[in-house]
Amino acid sequence: MTGTTSQTTDGRPSQDAVVHHLDVSHVDGDAYAVDIRGHQLRVDQPTDAGGTDTAPAPTELFAASLAACVAFYAGRYLHRHRLPRVGLRVHAEFTMASDPPARLDAVRVTIVPPPELPEHRREGLLAVASACTVHNTLRLPTEIDIAMES
Repeated sequence: MTGTTSQTTDGRPSQDAVVHHLDVSHVDGDAYAVDIRGHQLRVDQPTDAGGTDTAPAPTELFAASLAACVAFYAGRYLHRHRLPRVGLRVHAEFTMASDPPARLDAVRVTIVPPPELPEHRREGLLAVASACTVHNTLRLPTEIDIAMES
């Protein structure tokens, strides 16, 4: 996704901000369809949480978004330095908080670099991947507004 996102003095997006849209609609039970630029995703809940386990849970997609963003930035770093991306993998694991409110308590992301990555490139790869857009969003306060359509 590209575009500029400037803000007004009260923190709201300015008129020249690029606004990205997605829609979520109910399918059945705890399953929902997510439409992003014509791409379809589904979410559900595991059976032990009352769902039918037909798709990942939203919290799993949250962690997956972070891991995929890290992988993308790592891949771009490798490409920029003319290094192979073959074998690049990113593993993520998370735990849920045991106290309210419901939320993820911890996320651990591990980059598995390509086998041919030179030792002198490891630090740079980690630095670039750690500054991915999703990670930056989680590190810095993000305005979130949940409203009801009238």
